[in-house]
Amino acid sequence: MQIYFAGSIRGGRNDQEIYSAIINLLKKYGLVLTEHIGDRKLFVTGEARDNREIYDRDMQWIEVADVVVAEVTNPSLGVGYEIGKAECRKPILCLFREQEGKKLSAMISGNKNLTLREYKTTIDIGRILEEFFSRF
Repeated sequence: MQIYFAGSIRGGRNDQEIYSAIINLLKKYGLVLTEHIGDRKLFVTGEARDNREIYDRDMQWIEVADVVVAEVTNPSLGVGYEIGKAECRKPILCLFREQEGKKLSAMISGNKNLTLREYKTTIDIGRILEEFFSRF
């Protein structure tokens, strides 16, 4: 199984450690195409690639992925766009960590085409992923 993991890059890297933990958990279920999202060397400036090159590569990865898993706690235009591109064509799991002062966009929480799960710890994420991937 090929998994597209989406997490904020230019929108903020505050959750990089969580992304890395999620990616490690996802590897149990298949190949994570976007493993670089969890790399601590990746800063808000993004990758040292042309924007068009990144777009083309990521759109190709979304196309070949069997599922999309997105961490949506940190608002990100890119993550929202990726979810929109995959919507209705791929199973999508959105993970949200409730925090004071943060509210999830209604475009995610109100979307019946997405599976949305809230979590507090990586232990919760492990259980959520097990439940999600048991459908395949």
